[in-house]
Amino acid sequence: MNNALLLKALRREPLERPPVWLMRQAGRYMAEYRAVREGVSFLELCKRPKLCADVMKTAVERIGVDAAIIFSDLLPILEPLGFELSFLSGDGPKIANPFREPGDLDRVRELTDPSPLDFVYETVAETRKAVAPLPVIGFAGAPFTLAGYAIEGGTSRNFLRTKTFMYNHPDAWRELLGRLARSAARYLNAQIAAGAHVVQIFDSWVGCLGVDDFRRFVLPALQELRAMLTPGTPAIYFGTGNPALLSSFADVGTECVGVDWRIPIEDAWNAVGRGSAIQGNLDPTVLLASPDVVRREATRILDAVGANPGFIFNLGHGIHKETPVENVITLVETVKAWRKK
Repeated sequence: MNNALLLKALRREPLERPPVWLMRQAGRYMAEYRAVREGVSFLELCKRPKLCADVMKTAVERIGVDAAIIFSDLLPILEPLGFELSFLSGDGPKIANPFREPGDLDRVRELTDPSPLDFVYETVAETRKAVAPLPVIGFAGAPFTLAGYAIEGGTSRNFLRTKTFMYNHPDAWRELLGRLARSAARYLNAQIAAGAHVVQIFDSWVGCLGVDDFRRFVLPALQELRAMLTPGTPAIYFGTGNPALLSSFADVGTECVGVDWRIPIEDAWNAVGRGSAIQGNLDPTVLLASPDVVRREATRILDAVGANPGFIFNLGHGIHKETPVENVITLVETVKAWRKK
């Protein structure tokens, strides 16, 4: 496994071509996945490890990527913390008892015993068996993103409640983020113990913050999370939405920083620092264009940075459900055929 392209890239070893895997590589764009979902809800699927592994195995074999990320979601961790989670068709996740006041800390149970999420660790083990010899990526939501869901009660465009709480109640905010950070670290460590070779920390909503607020209100919790992770397992931190945050992302301390499409990948790497690996950053909307456009845009990124040790090809976010499977295959084939000039 030490010779897997993903792990070598995370160690910033020279490679003929970068590894490629894709966020949401098992999802609604695939007919096989849609067929599975006809008979099971999303949350129920997340709690059936064998089925999750089968879904990912199908995707990996169909599109030919170099790694498998477990099929799960960011939010099931909130259930053992005391939040009532549901997924409504067409309306996304909902938290029935959102966090709104400092006193709500009394009902947020820090995850000291990770066993309520055993189904996720079983998914890791089943996926590892299903996709061998490819490396398996585990993941968790970052403290800010988890807090955003918990406070807003679901998705949000502007995170007004979250940011207002952060400003008005800084002590309660830091306590909440600390509990989420330590919970996420124990959750990831249990995934590592179950067989995950790499873990990714998703900060899907952190781009709504400015640099000063990120460093004051978010970075300490991320650093606490990173410090708690099992030594020897590489970690990727992926935040979206604000390229001005990239230099601060490097201070999280992960081996790799994932980058969205809003900045050229070479500029992003300079901002993060060449001492870190970098992952990204094709705009997933490109996959809705023609195959020639997919090849052209992928090659543009590869030619810009692909020869530098420590590059992992990925999208700047997840695959859109409208994406033709053939275009995803074309993308992966383009990356795998590319060589340094």
